[in-house]
Amino acid sequence: MKNQIKLFIFVITLGLVTSLLLIGMDEFTKDRILLNELALLKGSILETNAISYNYTTVHDIFDEEIEVVEHTYEGETFTFYIHQTTGNISYQFEGGGIWGPIIGIITLNSDFDTIVAIRILQQEETPGLGGIVAEVRYLDTFVGKKIDPEILVRKDTSPNADNEVDAITGATGTSSRFELILNTNYQAHKTAWEDLNN
Repeated sequence: MKNQIKLFIFVITLGLVTSLLLIGMDEFTKDRILLNELALLKGSILETNAISYNYTTVHDIFDEEIEVVEHTYEGETFTFYIHQTTGNISYQFEGGGIWGPIIGIITLNSDFDTIVAIRILQQEETPGLGGIVAEVRYLDTFVGKKIDPEILVRKDTSPNADNEVDAITGATGTSSRFELILNTNYQAHKTAWEDLNN
């Protein structure tokens, strides 16, 4: 009986010590994780505007090159990132993929109708299939395409119109979801952008 009590006390003590260590590490690394996420966001915005940076300069270059504009429209706050030289406008988009959220940055020309670049910050699609949605090679097929009134991701062999890109082979579901995410976010941001500029 004494051995069982000792074992019980040992397990409880070990559990408490481990829990305290995990809580301590979480507190210790929380600020660093937030800084890394912010650096990833800023870096993606700079990339979609073809601005060079490195990890040590990302915050300074972002502050020099990008104007951050927040606008509340119908109770929702929209954040726009405007390149001060070209007038290109970036914003973060998010929506449900097949296996989890797809979050990224899209940059449009100053007329808010043509895609300059897209980068993905987070996705959980199937590697080698839907995961291609995050590859620069695929995202570059959107460059120069009209998103106004909507972008179309199509699975066909006919030449693409000025608002069409090819679907990912073997990942029709992810392609359809990505189309929906881009168009839904675009319509919401376009309405807010027009309200901001009127």
